[in-house]
Order: sequence, then C-alpha cells, then structure tokens
Amino acid sequence: MVGMKIKRRLEAYAREVGNCAGLAVLLEVSGSPKPGNVHRYADFSDTRFEHFLAAGIVIAQEMENAALRGIEIGLKNTRTEEAGIGETIKDTVTQVREWHKGGNTSLGTIILLTPLSVAAGMTHAQNSFSIPKLRKNLREVLERNTPKDTVQLYKAISIANPGGLGKVSKLDISDTSSTEKIMADEVTLRQVFEISADRDSVSKEWTNTFTISFETGFPEFESVYQKTQDTNYATIHTFLRILSEVPDTLIARKRGEEEAIRIAKRAQEVLEKGGCLTEEGRIELRKLDSELRDPGNQLNPGTSADLTAASILLALLNGFRP
Repeated sequence: MVGMKIKRRLEAYAREVGNCAGLAVLLEVSGSPKPGNVHRYADFSDTRFEHFLAAGIVIAQEMENAALRGIEIGLKNTRTEEAGIGETIKDTVTQVREWHKGGNTSLGTIILLTPLSVAAGMTHAQNSFSIPKLRKNLREVLERNTPKDTVQLYKAISIANPGGLGKVSKLDISDTSSTEKIMADEVTLRQVFEISADRDSVSKEWTNTFTISFETGFPEFESVYQKTQDTNYATIHTFLRILSEVPDTLIARKRGEEEAIRIAKRAQEVLEKGGCLTEEGRIELRKLDSELRDPGNQLNPGTSADLTAASILLALLNGFRP
C-alpha cells in the first residue's frame, strides 16, 4: 500500500512537471507586446498564435513522460544514459507538427525543456526539490547521453525544418553522412552542441548547464513578478533582459552579429526607460516591436523566446503560479 501511494505521488509530480512545461510555452507566447515575436496580438505569415497554443498542449504531454523517466533515474531503477533525451525531442517535434499547420514553432524550446523535465523528475524522486538540486541533476542529464540521442536530435531538426540554421564545418545537419559519423565517432549531444555553441545560444545552454536560464532569465522573472504581481510584465521583462544581455543568435545568423548587438542595445534602452513599468518604457517597447516587424526589416529574436520559456519553466517548477 505504501509503495502504491509513493508511485501515485511520483506520477502526480510528473504530471505537474508536464503542466509546468506546457504552461511555460503558453505564457511565453502570450507575452505582449513581445518585440519581434508571435504573441497574443501578433502573428507571422507561417506561424500564428494558435500554432504555439497547440504546441504547448503537446509539449505538456511529452514532458510528463520525460519527467517519468527522470523519476526512474532518481529512484535508480534506470541509468541516466537511458533517459531517451534525443527520442523525446524527436517525438515532441513530430507531435507538434501533427497538431498544427504552421511552420517551426518550438524546436529550440523543446531542446531546452526536455532535459529540464528529466532533471525535475530526478530531483523530486530524491524527495526534496530545490533549484540548486535541479541544476545539479540537470548537469548529469546534459553530460550523460548517447550517440543514439544525437541521431534522434538530427531527425528532430530535419522534421522541424527551422529557418536560419546556416552551416557548420563539422557534422552539419544537411550532410547526409553526419549520422553515420555520429555513430562511428560516438558523438554525444553535449559534444554536438559544443560545435555550434558559439553561434547558437540554445546550444550554448547545453554546454554551460543553462547559465542564461538559471542566472539571467529565472531571477528576472521572479524579481519582476514579486514587484508587480503581473505575469505578462514578468514575461516581457525576462525576454528583454535576455535579449539585452545575450544578442539573439537567430538574428545574428540571419542578419549578422552587428545587427544582433544593435537590437540587444535597443532592448537595454527599453529596460533603462522602465520597460512595462513606466509609460515612457511602454512607448519605447512598442517602438521596438514595430521596428522589428517592419516589412523591410523583419527581425525575429526567436532564440531569446526559447530561453524565456526555459526561464519561466524554472519559475513554475519553483512554485510560481500565475
């Protein structure tokens, strides 16, 4: 009887992790006006607000499964290498594509939320949740995976077919021989992300245990919410803080590093004028949103949005509720 109660409690927590992940996606996309990105009042031609809502529902279900695997690892019923990180990323991307007719909505977010969900399951199975313990378990998840996970990641990227990938000199996604090289050289997820870390902040998160999410985005979200009790303000400020301190790598790949740095400085200007918290800041925020959406410009800080979703997930796992 005691064993059954424990099992039900852990299953309930896995559902909670899944709900947190899905809600993180929904809160991030709802943030308005989130400069240059889809939000509740703005769409792109190929991806709309409702596409992200559909993705959030799918992600919740898949991250619950990831948390269940994390629980099994935490209970020492299975090894960390058997978490199936790559397969979860691929399955989630596949399900997202089946549930809406738009373009890529969530690849970067899924790549970030999957290991976080596994680590959250591990942490709860150890009977005491805290952010430091979560990050410690996350480090283990990021370091202990297999070449099979890497192959599944490549399949996920092919399915999502995101724009602005560019090319790398080694193990490029468009090179059909890459998967054979991955298996032959036993390339793990951590190793493949190291190749692209200097040009992609999502990859860089994998190589430094989510420094941006834990040390920039999450504290900003909690701080602004404590001051304002406004989830939308906290979401927008988290996005702006990340964008201002980490020039968006999607913009850099599409338009060059100088342009990414310029937009980072514009985000800092919005924050310096108060962001959502002052009339002057709100005016500047709307100006930045219009500037990024201008038909002759069309700059999308998509990587910053992925990092914002991961930061919100940390807040939710830590007990935040809107």
